[in-house]
This record gives sequence, structure tokens and C-alpha cells, in this order.
Amino acid sequence: MRIILSGGGTGGSVTPLLAVAEELEKQKPGIEFLFIGTRQGIPEKKLVEGQDIPYQSIFSGKLRRYLNWRNMIDPFFIIFGLIQSFFIILKFKPQAILSAGGFVAVPLSWAGWFLRVPIFIHQQDMIPGLANKLMAPMARKITVSFEKSLADFKINKTVLTGNPVRHWILAGNKLRAIKKFNLEHNLPTILILGGGTGAQKINQLIEEIKAQLTKSCQIIHCTGIEPTSNNNQALKVNSRYHSYKFLKKAMTDAYAIADVVISRAGMGVLTELSFLAKPTILIPIPDSHQEFNAQYFAKEKAVVLFDQKNLTAQLLQEKIYQLIASTDQRSVLSLNMSKLVYPKAAQKIADLVLTLIKK
Repeated sequence: MRIILSGGGTGGSVTPLLAVAEELEKQKPGIEFLFIGTRQGIPEKKLVEGQDIPYQSIFSGKLRRYLNWRNMIDPFFIIFGLIQSFFIILKFKPQAILSAGGFVAVPLSWAGWFLRVPIFIHQQDMIPGLANKLMAPMARKITVSFEKSLADFKINKTVLTGNPVRHWILAGNKLRAIKKFNLEHNLPTILILGGGTGAQKINQLIEEIKAQLTKSCQIIHCTGIEPTSNNNQALKVNSRYHSYKFLKKAMTDAYAIADVVISRAGMGVLTELSFLAKPTILIPIPDSHQEFNAQYFAKEKAVVLFDQKNLTAQLLQEKIYQLIASTDQRSVLSLNMSKLVYPKAAQKIADLVLTLIKK
């Protein structure tokens, strides 16, 4: 059996696909996967290759609903991607195509539909993106993370499964993390995640307060970009601050040791944090789908939510100190986080795919 996985632009649309791939491999040993991503897709390529899945890139374009000069050339990239998709599908001969969003999957899904390959798409976020809306008419089944999303697609082919999560994140070990990241024993650890492509604003805020924070805490900071020369200098003089462009398998240990996590609000990372019941401070990308995700988690009292537009370094520092000092607050956040996860989401999607392929 062969299956194509597709998504990209950030790591967020990749992690649920990898979770489903793990479950499919468990149920059908020897299954072959091919991942189709963007030509610029550094985060997703690293994640996919870390799972020993072949990665192939195609041209893709973004259909923007605002004025931008790239709107004139992106349609040509979409056409090129469509042509590439036809050749890839004809050569690989997949039994299904799975996508969790991203414009790179649109021409692939269109080509797959034309060639009568079953299309499955997963809607992670609270608000459906344009890419999934464009693929929905071609989809055999659409799985969603939130009950509210059932109303966004045709009810006869939409299923509530929750968002899949890779169970390998449970493999983290605190003692191994201490050694791997050169951490101190019995010192609170803050994990900072800006998403696969980083978060400049979060990086700037941490830059302002890391000297003060590291007097009583230690920091693992995934910058998403190359650490600046200032950060490199800080590493030499401050052994409690550790910055990395990107973490792959080491992320499990970073999760395990973290007492508090500061993160964007993509559904991929939110699902992992829920699965691990981590006390979390969310700073979603302003004016994006992430705000709706974050507001849902905040409404359930599962996270501390900040609006980036009104957030200062001092406010962030005060909240970090408050959470570190209060075991009760962290426990409440952890408990409420754990209530929002669907632990069998990947299994449900894998079962659905295999059942419909057999038909």
C-alpha cells in the first residue's frame, strides 16, 4: 500500500500527518509513504526526514485575498505544481492522499481527484483555511479537531476525531534532558517555542528579560532562526540560557523537563502540549487563525493567553514568575489542558482511511 502525505509552509500541518502515518504503519506494516511539500519547506522537510519518509517538493502558490504583487505570478506556480502532481501520482500510484492543510496540497489534491485517488483532508484549526476549503469538494472524508468545525463542511463526509498527536513525545526523559541541554538539577525550566519558522516578537521579548529570568530559572529557546551574535555571546556568559534554531527528536526531552512552556498557538503544538498537560503561556500570531485556537483554550482555562499587540517584556516576565512560584496554578492549567486532548485521534483517522480504501 502506498500513501501520499502533503502539507507545508510550517511544521504545523506536518505533525498530525506524521501521527497518522505512525498509526497506519502500525496497522499495515510495510506501507510506503511519500511526503509532498514546498520547495522552501525547511521545517517540514526536517520533520519528515526525521521519520525516514521520502520528501519531494513541488511548486506552489498562495491564493491571497489581499493585494500583493505575488498574486500575479503565483497562479503560474500553481499550474506548475499541478503538472508536477500528475507525474508524481502516476509514478508513485498511491491508494490515498492525506493532507492537513497548506497551499502546496491544493494542486496535488486536484490532480489526485482527477486521477480518482481518494482524498482525505484534516482540519486542525478552529477556523478553516482557504486551502482546505478549496480541497473539501474533492475530499472523500474530512476529519476535524473541534466539534464546531463540523458545520464548516458537508456533514455527510465530515467526522470529529480530534487532532492527531505523535505518541513518541511521551518518550522524553528529564535526566536525559539535563545532560543533553547541560541543565542544572532542581532549577525551574522554561521552554520557548516560536513555531517551525520562529517568532521574531517572542524572541525579542525573551532577549529583553532572559538575563533577569536566568537568575532563578533556566531556558531552552527554539528560536526558529539562527541565534544572533548576541545570543551566542549570552551562551558564553550565561550557562542557563540555551538557544537552538530547531529541535527534532530532542524536543521530547525538552518537553519532559519543561515546567512552563511559552508558545505560539498552532494546533500541532497545542495538541502536543495538551497531550503532555503542560502549563502554557500562549502568544498567538496577531490577526490569524491562531487567535481562535488560543481563545478556545483560554475559555477552557487551560492556558494563559496574551495578545501580542499589548504584551510587554515586563508583563511576560511577571506571569512567568507567577507560574513558577505557584504549583497550584500550574496544576490547574495542566488538568484543564489534559481534558482537551483526543488520545485516539490518529487511530480514528487511520481506521477511516483504511476502511474507505478497502471499499
